[in-house]
Amino acid sequence: MTAAKSVAFHTLGCKLNFSETSTISRMLEKDGFVKKDFDETADVYVINTCSVTDNADKECRQLVRRIQRRAPESLVVITGCYAQLKPKEIAEIPGVDLVLGAAEKFNIADHIRELAKGDSAKICSCDIEDVHTFHTSWSVNDRTRTFLKVQDGCDYNCSFCTIPMARGISRSDSVANVVASARELAAGGVKEIVLTGVNLGDFGKGFEGGKKREETFFELVQQLDEVEGIERYRISSIEPNLLSNEIIEFVAGSKRFMPHFHIPLQSGSNEVLALMRRRYRRELYAEKVGLIKQFMPHCSIGVDVIVGFPSESDAHFRETYDFLHGLDVSYLHVFTYSERDNTHALGIKPVVPVQVRHERNKALRNLSHKKLQYFTEQHTGQTRRVLFEKHSKEGMMEGYTDNYIKVMTPYREEWGNRIVEWNLR
Repeated sequence: MTAAKSVAFHTLGCKLNFSETSTISRMLEKDGFVKKDFDETADVYVINTCSVTDNADKECRQLVRRIQRRAPESLVVITGCYAQLKPKEIAEIPGVDLVLGAAEKFNIADHIRELAKGDSAKICSCDIEDVHTFHTSWSVNDRTRTFLKVQDGCDYNCSFCTIPMARGISRSDSVANVVASARELAAGGVKEIVLTGVNLGDFGKGFEGGKKREETFFELVQQLDEVEGIERYRISSIEPNLLSNEIIEFVAGSKRFMPHFHIPLQSGSNEVLALMRRRYRRELYAEKVGLIKQFMPHCSIGVDVIVGFPSESDAHFRETYDFLHGLDVSYLHVFTYSERDNTHALGIKPVVPVQVRHERNKALRNLSHKKLQYFTEQHTGQTRRVLFEKHSKEGMMEGYTDNYIKVMTPYREEWGNRIVEWNLR
C-alpha cells in the first residue's frame, strides 16, 4: 500500500475508545495516510468497536454495510472490544477485511500494508493472553476536552462484564509519563483533560500488569495538579471502593481538578450487588456521596446503574429507585442489562423479561431528568466558569461549567476553547 492512501475512522463506545482512535489516527497520518471524514470515500475504513451493549454490535454491522454500499473496493478494518471478543463472528461479516485484537490495534499500519481487497478476512492476535502492554493514548481536535488514557484492563470480574476478556489485565502508565503527556497537551493549547481508564482507581500497576510499581491514583492526581497550562481535569469514572477519602478532600481543595465525580453504582440493592460481584455495599456508596457533598456542596455526581440484572425482583428495583431518589446525585447513566457470552451472570435465575427491563430503564431515566433539573436549578443566578467548545452547532455553541452544567449560547468564535465567567440563568 502506498503512502498516499486515505483513511477514515468511526468510534463506538467509551471515552477510552475515543482516545485510542485519535492516537491510531495520528500514527497513520505520520505514516503518510490522509485522514478523511467517515462519510467521505476513503481507501481504508477503521471501526473501533465496543461490546458493552447489543446495540454496539448491531451498529458495527450497519456501518460495514454502509461502507459496502458507498465504497465496495475500500478496505474495512475492525478493532476494539467487539473485535477482541468475537473475531470469527466479525470476520464473517461481508466486507470486513481485517480484524485486529487489542494486542495488535497499535500495529495497524503494518497490517494494512499487507492487505488486499478480495482476500478472506484476516484475524490478528485475539488471544487475551497477548494483551498485556500499555499504550499511551489521547484524543485531540475531536473536542475541546482531551481524553487521556492513563490505565487499561481490569482485574475485577463483575458477573455481567466482558471487559477483562476484551481488554486484559489491569495495567497503567507511569506518573512521570502521564505528567509528560499533560505538559505536551498543555503546550498544544489543551485546557481540559479527562483522565480515562477501564478501572481508573486501580492505577499504579506496571505497563504489563502486576504490582511492579508502587504508585497510586492519588499520587497521579497530586502531580497533575501542578502542571502549568492545564486549567481543568476531570476523573471520568472511579469505583466507589477505590475513591479514597484523601482523593475527595484533595479535589475539594484542588486548583485544577473540577468538582465533578462519576461513580458507578449499578444497583441500590446489596443482594443484587453481591450477585453482580461488586466490591462494595450501598452503605459505602452513600458514605462517599455524603463526604463529597460535605466538602463540595456544589459538586456534580453522575451514577451508572444497570436495570434488569438476572434475579432483580420488583422489590430489588424499588430498593434501587428509592436509594437513588434519596441520594444527592446529579444525573444517572442508565443501562439495560443484556446477556453477554461467557459471563457468570448467564447462570443466574430468574431472567428478567425484556419488557420489564425497558420499563425500569424508563423509570430511572425519568428520575435522572428530575435530578439533573433540580441540580441545575440549585445554581440559578450563580456565576461559574464555562469552557466553550470550538465548534458551531447550527449557530450555537456549548460548554460546561466547572461542575458540569451544560450551557448553550449563540456561537462566538473568540470564545472557542476559552473559559468564560458565565451567569447561570
